[in-house]
Amino acid sequence: MDSLDHKILRELQAEGRLSHQELAERIGLSPSPCARRIRKLETEGYITGYGAEIDETKLGFAFSVFISVRLDRQIDDRLVAFEREVGRCPEVVDCWLMTGSFDYLLRVAVRDLEEFEHFLTRRLTKLPGVASLESSIPIRRVKHTAARIA
Repeated sequence: MDSLDHKILRELQAEGRLSHQELAERIGLSPSPCARRIRKLETEGYITGYGAEIDETKLGFAFSVFISVRLDRQIDDRLVAFEREVGRCPEVVDCWLMTGSFDYLLRVAVRDLEEFEHFLTRRLTKLPGVASLESSIPIRRVKHTAARIA
């Protein structure tokens, strides 16, 4: 990875639909070498895919909640079962296995407090191995970056 690769990643992260021509102009490289570098970054796994950033609020999911989950036991079958079930919950948009006093950190996106209550009481608390939950409601996002580049 050199500074041109970092520039390519920054530009594509900001605007993933750039043509090779546009990207090459922005980073000061001709299109063919730029295209080769992109292919190399893809092949080596630095670029893992392309997608659109979606505004959840516009889709009606204006309410995010962070939920810390503690399981009753930290054994493989409990972890696997919990992760499988969380994967089936469309409300859960992020799930992280954590160190510390909680086992998982989830971010759920729901329409409102009523939908959150329904998800919490009828779905999440019934997942295998859930011992305790702690919810936090964010006030506003201060910073968001898709990935750290340098």
